[in-house]
Amino acid sequence: MSLLNKRKINIGLVGNPNSGKSSLFNALTGLHQKVGNFPGVTIDKKTGSCNLGGENQALIVDLPGTYSLYPKRSDEWVTYKILLDQDEEIKVDMVILLVDASNLRRNLLFCSQIIDLKIPVVVALTMMDLAAKKGIEIDVPGLERELGVPVVPVNPRKNKGMPQLKRILAQRAQHLQQAPIRDFIPNHALANDAVSQMRQAMPEISDYKALHYLINHESFGFSKDMHHRIESIEEVNHFNHTRVQAEEILQRYNRIRQVMQQTISEPDPLQKTLFTERLDNILLHRVWGYVILLTVLFFLFQSVFWLARFPMDGLDWSLTKMTSWVSAQLPDGWFRDLMVNGLLAGLSGILVFIPQIMILFGLITVLEDTGYMARISFLTDKLMRKVGLNGKSVMPMISGFACAVPAIMSSRNIENKKERLLTILVTPLMSCSARLPVYTMLIALTVPNKDVWGFFNMQGLVMMGLYLMGVVAALIVSYVAKRFIHSKEKSFFILELPTYRAPRWKNVAITMVSKAKIFVRDAGKVIIVISMILWGLSSYGPKGRMLTVNEKYANAPASEMKAKNAEHLENSYAGILGRAIEPVIKPLGYDWKIGIALITSFAAREVFIGTMATLYSVEGGKNANPQTLRERMASAKREDGTKVYTLATAVSLMIFYAFAMQCMSTLAVVKRETRGWKWPIIQLVYMTGLAYVASLIAYQLLK
Repeated sequence: MSLLNKRKINIGLVGNPNSGKSSLFNALTGLHQKVGNFPGVTIDKKTGSCNLGGENQALIVDLPGTYSLYPKRSDEWVTYKILLDQDEEIKVDMVILLVDASNLRRNLLFCSQIIDLKIPVVVALTMMDLAAKKGIEIDVPGLERELGVPVVPVNPRKNKGMPQLKRILAQRAQHLQQAPIRDFIPNHALANDAVSQMRQAMPEISDYKALHYLINHESFGFSKDMHHRIESIEEVNHFNHTRVQAEEILQRYNRIRQVMQQTISEPDPLQKTLFTERLDNILLHRVWGYVILLTVLFFLFQSVFWLARFPMDGLDWSLTKMTSWVSAQLPDGWFRDLMVNGLLAGLSGILVFIPQIMILFGLITVLEDTGYMARISFLTDKLMRKVGLNGKSVMPMISGFACAVPAIMSSRNIENKKERLLTILVTPLMSCSARLPVYTMLIALTVPNKDVWGFFNMQGLVMMGLYLMGVVAALIVSYVAKRFIHSKEKSFFILELPTYRAPRWKNVAITMVSKAKIFVRDAGKVIIVISMILWGLSSYGPKGRMLTVNEKYANAPASEMKAKNAEHLENSYAGILGRAIEPVIKPLGYDWKIGIALITSFAAREVFIGTMATLYSVEGGKNANPQTLRERMASAKREDGTKVYTLATAVSLMIFYAFAMQCMSTLAVVKRETRGWKWPIIQLVYMTGLAYVASLIAYQLLK
């Protein structure tokens, strides 16, 4: 009986970044996927089951992308240790190696190293359509002959080559001991005596694996005796890591050049200038590149208001009508009050912002899909270095406009530990999508909806200003913090600029819908719980206080019911809590209701809207005229009769939300990424302090 029939085999999916690995993983596994962490490290691990035909089953392990077997980043070390058979928990029986047909010279370096490890391997040749557009012709049988391993052209997006790939995987799985027959280069000759002695100590390893054990054995889990033996081999043979590595890479590229001469037909580069190169001459220009970047960002934030205006108004109207209908259908009592002023008020306050969330994520996906996001990193590297970061910090920071949690996790591809830590510390200053409902509501209340110079929408300009303020604050904080975080580790910036492509509109649409679902689901869970709790705290209070209010208005006419509701709310448990913290927040221009919202927002920023909706709904009472949250906030008055939401208060509040760390999920992920509570606490303290001081200054200047 074959090994395949005895157990499910583990297949590692490896390749260079941007080689189509995610697309192939999704095509092979479909919906049968799980996401977790690799044992002992905070690196995302995606696994999925795949039917290779009949009863042949495989577990596909999507390993982090890497350019070679000389790791620099933490995610590359994960792949490296698994391929070198030095991970105790994850073992791969076979490897699917993705090779980008449009970038063969670079991809074949990693490919040749995998072949020399003597792991059973199948090469999946991707980007064949892009190679054809470049005029590159590949002799696939010839390439298979030169490499000595199966080569299968695939296009996972269109399901081309997938049946053939699965068939070859099933065939190879029946004979897992059949590793590649010959070495790609003479690895033994790179260090003859040292390799021979390593092979004596470990007879089962290949010549190339012996070289890597000599170079990186300190990072592997060998016994003390084995470590001493390897070190002895190095000393006796004067083994020079740097010389061996340099000689190996040189030989590999010489051999790759020969393979390409035999199997690849490329156009004369002098006869054809690629579209990507011509476009980069404009988009990466030392002057026009930055002008275009600012224009793109300006369009992004203008669109959030411009495109979402009508669907938001429609949703707002519909939700208000639905709330009135539900109120009319339910009998008078605490349950109706709970449903209308608690649950529906909280949810309606957040659902109205779905169009803006979808548009923001959709436009960010377009930037990523087209390849422009990587250009932003390239353009900003010089500026980033001056404040202690590098160009790779831009990707997490821009991703932070959507959500800080995955953005912080994506900082793992920053090799320098100091720059990675600084990126983690400042990324939450990027205005995430959870802040968007707060900004939108306050801008709509206090900023006129009119055009400036006949073209620029004033509300859009304010929105862009808030986002840029977060970026500027992040750069300043990083510049200051770099002086307190010391590291002798050298920094370098190597970034692959992907080829420009038309956005995959289906992918954009799927992303918009899925992100909206996640936003509603995640925010909805928190808002439902908090709205219910807040309704209870707002509807009930100490018996003595509530009895006094009821007696005061026992015979009051209907015209005084609004005053009764307001006094009832003020004497509730929520009102007492709000009044207790009011002295601290009053210098910022906030009343006690805003104070309650600030507290609940520490669960998630978007809860601010749900909190205000619940508070004003309870204050309105059971028989109040149906109003939107915007109308209720616009008519809110202080005790002296002045409006609560003036321009000064709104600006102060927006600045507070722009800077404050009001997200428990972000703090949790920072704790996980930094492996301790030190940095999350520092982050919470500095961001809250910055928010308070900046809001105080803004209000005192504008009031």
